Amino acid sequence: MINLSIKEKLEEKELKSLRDIASKSINAKRKREETPSDLRTEYQRDRDRILHSKSFRRLKHKTQVFLSPFDDHFRTRLTHTLEVSQIARTMARALELNEDLVEAISLGHDLGHTPFGHCGETVLNNLVTDGFHHNVQSVRVVEVLEDMNLCTDTIDGILTHTWGFKPETPEAQIVQYADKIAYINHDIEDSIRAGIITENDLPTECREYFSSNPSERLSKMIYAVVNNSLGQDSVSMDKECWEYTKILRKWMFENIYINSPAKTEENKAMHVVKTLFEYYTDYLSNHCDDKNKIERLVTDYISGMTDQYAIEKYKEKFIPKPFNTKTKDENFLKMLYSIDE
Repeated sequence: MINLSIKEKLEEKELKSLRDIASKSINAKRKREETPSDLRTEYQRDRDRILHSKSFRRLKHKTQVFLSPFDDHFRTRLTHTLEVSQIARTMARALELNEDLVEAISLGHDLGHTPFGHCGETVLNNLVTDGFHHNVQSVRVVEVLEDMNLCTDTIDGILTHTWGFKPETPEAQIVQYADKIAYINHDIEDSIRAGIITENDLPTECREYFSSNPSERLSKMIYAVVNNSLGQDSVSMDKECWEYTKILRKWMFENIYINSPAKTEENKAMHVVKTLFEYYTDYLSNHCDDKNKIERLVTDYISGMTDQYAIEKYKEKFIPKPFNTKTKDENFLKMLYSIDE
């Protein structure tokens, strides 16, 4: 009787239960070979490494749409990531694809995002010589800055979660859709909570197609991917639903993501990022002549900041502090002795 390890049993289960097009963890490759785990598959190890990383923990203090909201119910970059993971896992399970790989990609897809959401990304993109893209920076985080030695399939999915990139696996294709489905739906919900829009403000054709029920809208998008991809060699949303999804996404950019009350503080946030970038670039120039190296270091440092850390660093460097004198306790004691009994 062959005594299989738990990892080997999990790999065997994948081979039996997942579709032929699914990524199998038994075939996973890393740039550096490692001693295998007896408990977890390679994709499960990737998921755990991302989950325990410093960059993942920082996502809880990075903006999704609303900068440092007072209301605890607004999404942050972390809760967005968790919602992407949940949606992606649901689709992967339904399509008999590798749920562990989908989860690893989902949890890692925004690790390289800047403070203050996309406005922070815009600033760095304008300042950095070859531009800045958070998906590329996310790969740098896992490959260089935290050196997680992830599987090549996981890295590919992190890189290609944005449009314009072609994923190599169906699991990465799932995450591409899950990311869009997640942010469109939760950003609508947050905007309604903020009083910026109401459900009735959404395009009429989209309300009629998706319904005015947020849960039904979310479910319809997920079903449109699952039903259109069953038995297919790739993952995609059916054309009709995708057209209405694009209309809704375009409307969100015009009414929420650009020039809305949600963005009133963005100019200040952009000023913070730009000023810090220039400050640290000048500071390092006094210690190093390699401009490329300086730019790379400053980009890594600032893109890794949380909103509050960036604000505190700005205060530390550019806001004057009051002169502080310590109270002498001797005078306090003299007052005690001078009181008539």
